[in-house]
Parts: sequence; structure tokens; C-alpha cells
Amino acid sequence: MTGVPASAAGGSGAKPVRGGKLGSAAVNQASLWNIANLLTMLRLVLVPGFVLLLLHNGGYDPAWRSFAWAAFAIAMITDLFDGHLARTYNLVTDFGKIADPIADKAIMGSALICLSYLGDLPWWVTGVILFREIGITLLRFWVIRHGVIPASRGGKMKTLAQGVAVGMYVLALTGPLATLRFWVMALAVALTVATGLDYVRQAVVLRRRGLASERAAVAASSPTAGASGTPGESGDRGSAGAER
Repeated sequence: MTGVPASAAGGSGAKPVRGGKLGSAAVNQASLWNIANLLTMLRLVLVPGFVLLLLHNGGYDPAWRSFAWAAFAIAMITDLFDGHLARTYNLVTDFGKIADPIADKAIMGSALICLSYLGDLPWWVTGVILFREIGITLLRFWVIRHGVIPASRGGKMKTLAQGVAVGMYVLALTGPLATLRFWVMALAVALTVATGLDYVRQAVVLRRRGLASERAAVAASSPTAGASGTPGESGDRGSAGAER
């Protein structure tokens, strides 16, 4: 026996793996490129393409508007799957949490603004929908430390109605279909306002409960601290008196 560790003597000890940090970084980087994030990235890429297709040739060419509708439809369909895939197969990443809502707002916002710019959709409709979407996003951040506002059935219906209505406005429809899209958009706006008000109510209730819980926790901890300190102080005073 030489007293030299096997690893130092070149024996059977485990050899250090070269590039360990690089390998770890590669694994972390690979986790970003999952199917859910790729679908989100696809939606982000589709946004400028959709705008170019919709506004091509003055924005009134039925053929180009059909291509724009196809891009919009793909974006809306991928929105249905990326979140489900991320939750089902544990593919949730920080990138997805940030990029997914941005992609949703980007494709819908660009469609509404372009349609209003072309004169197909009143600006007040675009304003109401965008105000609601941006406002609810900020509201979620306002109450996030108290809890998460869950997606409601009404919110899902609102998203579906908005997607169908905007898709119908992207297409160059005439006759009864043009009349139908007006009523579908009216339904979408009504659901947008109603669900927005409901989210505000939920946020206020959630914040009040959170603040009440925090105050209760502080009140519960204060008497305990006082009680634990009182006997010690009395004992010290008694000891001091005895010494005197």
C-alpha cells in the first residue's frame, strides 16, 4: 500500500468529467427548445408575417387577406396547444411564462389595429379590447403575491369569440356573412367587458384576503413574542433583587 489515493495514482478512481459546466449548460439550454416553446415562438414569428399579408396591396385584396387569415388561424390554433402541452408534459419554462402572453397579445392586437387602420373595424372596439387585455395583465401582476387569478370559463369563451370574430373580419366577407361577423364581434366585445369586470372583482377580493391574512399573521406573532419576553424579564429583575 502506498497510501496514495487511487484517483491520484491513476487507478480505478472516478475521473473528472471535462466540460461539466458546459454539459450542464447544454442541458438547461435544451430544455428551452421544447414543443410548447417552439409553438410560442412560431406565433411570435407569425405576427409580422400576418401584418404584411393583411396590408399587402392596400389591404383589400381578397386573396392576400385569405393568406393573412391562414396565418392568424395557425397562431390561434397553436395558442390552444402550447399551454396544454407545457402543463401536461411538465414543459413549463420562464421563457414560456413570459413569451406566451406576449404572443397572444401581439397577434390579437396587431389584427385589431390593422383592421381599424383599414376602416373595417371601429377604433373604439379595438380600444375596448386592448384596454381590457392590457389592464387584466397588469392586474394579475398587482395581486400576484397574494395568489393567482384562475382562468374562468367566461374568459375562455371570450378568447374563442374574439378569435372567431377577428378571423371573420380578416376575411373579405360580403352579404349575410358580413352581417354575421358584426354580431359575433358584438358578442366578443360584450364578453370582453363582462369578464374584465369579473377579473377586477376577483382581484379585489384576492388582495383583500391576502392583506387580511398578512395582518392576522402579524397579530398572531406579536403576542407570542411579548409573552416569551415577559417571563425572562421578570426573572432577571427577581435575580437582580435577590443579589441586592
